[in-house]
Amino acid sequence: MNKPLGGVTVDYGPEEEAMRAYCRDGERRAMALGNRGPIRFTADGALHPDIREAYSRCGFYVFEGVLRPEELADIEADFLDIRSRLPTRQGSPVDAQGRPALGLGLQGLNLSWVKPLSDPVGGTKAAHGRYPVKMFEPRPAAGSPEKVVYLILGSLQFSEASLRVYGHPGLLAVAAAVNGEDFTPFNEALWMKEPGLGASVAWHQDGWTHWDSPDADEGSHGFNFMGQLYGCGPANGLWVVPGSHRLGKVDIKAWVEAAGTERLPDAVPLVCGPGDVAMTNRQAVHGSFANTSPDWRVTVNFGFHRRRSVLGVMGGGVHNEPAVYDAARIARRARLIGYAIDARRRRFPDETPFVYAPHAASGEIWRWDAAAQAEIKDYNLLDLGI
Repeated sequence: MNKPLGGVTVDYGPEEEAMRAYCRDGERRAMALGNRGPIRFTADGALHPDIREAYSRCGFYVFEGVLRPEELADIEADFLDIRSRLPTRQGSPVDAQGRPALGLGLQGLNLSWVKPLSDPVGGTKAAHGRYPVKMFEPRPAAGSPEKVVYLILGSLQFSEASLRVYGHPGLLAVAAAVNGEDFTPFNEALWMKEPGLGASVAWHQDGWTHWDSPDADEGSHGFNFMGQLYGCGPANGLWVVPGSHRLGKVDIKAWVEAAGTERLPDAVPLVCGPGDVAMTNRQAVHGSFANTSPDWRVTVNFGFHRRRSVLGVMGGGVHNEPAVYDAARIARRARLIGYAIDARRRRFPDETPFVYAPHAASGEIWRWDAAAQAEIKDYNLLDLGI
């Protein structure tokens, strides 16, 4: 691994000792949940019932050792290339080498900038007001940049290695088991939580369309996979409140007020090694703290929905413009699954490629080549946010 060196040394200010204790206790409780292990299926190809039970009980599961070393090397090479191509500052058309900056000329939102160690959305009306409480903001070190990129959306157009992760046969088989064989895409992103600079993400639940639906259940808003390049832990990783995906729309502000702190007492961190992939229900209460640790977190993030949660639904307003998602839009967006499967087949010919049922039924064949690479520019304008 050639990961960048850690950033400047900072701490959590007056909350440092309390935060250290919280992280220790959270990690201990996370490792006792019984919701981690390799991807496993039964003899007849069904997702192992132990995994189903643990995911349903906790709202997240850590699949260990999913991404093998050569794949992690590919992801790291793309990550380092992406970092080198970022604009020199927000709004700049060039990178540090004077080349056209990443995302230049695209219509879709790609680069999200944030002040170091800040909480950019907590306590605001952003994303339908789903971030009701602001997180503690540690003081950045002197000389820190004014803003840094912490999130790249539409990431599959910038990283072929991420596209290949998207086509992982084991992960897609899990998606089919949980969301049905006709599962649909959601969106994809690359999270870059830099040491001493990485921002927090305030406690929230992702979904917004189905809370009041009469047939709403714990899977109505889908899930995200989070592949970890360098691993993650309490200081730089995501935290989840186990079982909160079953509670409907939660009054997060009341939870924080009752606790007297934004360190929710029931939350636990995702503890992952390099190559682990966490699966997290979008309805679970989750968030992350400013990264005052010396460790990078780089996450290949992508999610999937049940088709019945998307088809004919008015979505958008967060990841894309509001729209009713019809069958043609779903099919158009799902071409990325086809491209990903073929890209992975070419890189890892020893694997048995996943067969995506909607493409098999329609007879569609997707080939990953130079024309396809050009064709997917701005593909995230068609994200299926619900």
